[in-house]
Amino acid sequence: MLAAVLHGAHDLRVEHKDDRGLAAGEARVRVAAGGICGSDLSYFNKGGVGDFRVREPLTLGHEVSGTVVELAPDASGPPVGTRVAVNPSRPCLRCRYCRAGRGNLCSAMRFLGSAAPMPHVQGGFSECLVVRADQCVPVPDALSFRLAACAEPLAVALHAVARAGSLVGRQVLIAGAGPIGLLCLAAARHAGAAGVAIVDLCEPPLEIARRMGASDARDVSGDPETLDRLAAERGGFDVAIEATGAASSVARMPHLVRPGGRIVQLGMLPPGEVPLPVNLLMAREIDLIGSFRFHESFDIAVAALAAGRIDVTPILSASFALQDANAAFLMAGDRQRAIKVHLEIG
Repeated sequence: MLAAVLHGAHDLRVEHKDDRGLAAGEARVRVAAGGICGSDLSYFNKGGVGDFRVREPLTLGHEVSGTVVELAPDASGPPVGTRVAVNPSRPCLRCRYCRAGRGNLCSAMRFLGSAAPMPHVQGGFSECLVVRADQCVPVPDALSFRLAACAEPLAVALHAVARAGSLVGRQVLIAGAGPIGLLCLAAARHAGAAGVAIVDLCEPPLEIARRMGASDARDVSGDPETLDRLAAERGGFDVAIEATGAASSVARMPHLVRPGGRIVQLGMLPPGEVPLPVNLLMAREIDLIGSFRFHESFDIAVAALAAGRIDVTPILSASFALQDANAAFLMAGDRQRAIKVHLEIG
């Protein structure tokens, strides 16, 4: 089968890989569409993401959908022929975190397209993909494969919004209008926020945010006081979701949240320490909450997409054939032209 395999920074090759047989409880999916994520771009541009470096050839991709084409005899999952969104998380189901219902914190997680463990967990930008059968979530025929592949990033956004607590009637700030920030905007509005302001350093994604219902969308690249004015107009934001992963943005959030408010740190930062005004967190009793991937939010995301309750079509930018993966990655990294780029694989 063909797959998009990363051998190092800026060394992505579409090449043949051997498929493998099914183990107990597994399913084979013929992949139809795969979305390029910010972590995929980081692997492509830097050879790593966060603290994780590519140490062997790695098939990228974890936002994928397709059709079940084979089931192991003992597998309990969607039958052959079912169209599915693939949950890229493969928690162990046995550790204390899995047993407590927090599988995203699993101590033995196997996440598609990840260089965290060694050997790496190969990803889904390939013509076929073997996963545990319970990772396959059925989607209706009316839902396109591209939209079904958006279940994973939407699940990330839904999990972050859930970590923020009730948003009904709240004023929310989102830092970063990338794909995840824009999906957080959609999720926060769906959760009943009274207003959602979003800021970025680039204008084209902010225009998408306006189309998605942002109450305010500001380019803060030219005026460092814009954020202060936004916060002052509201007496401070009730909730801030930091989705940039930039140290300067992280340090700014406590100044923008009202006393008793909450900050959700969603963006992954580069390795190293980040200065943070902890005294401000203490004196204002501001909650600082981490949000990492998702757990039950994946099924919720699929249901929301299937029912049309959350519209993610504004973030869809372009699609490329698998053989044109390098061109797709170059476009996905151009924020003036693209939000979410997909590979059409099957």
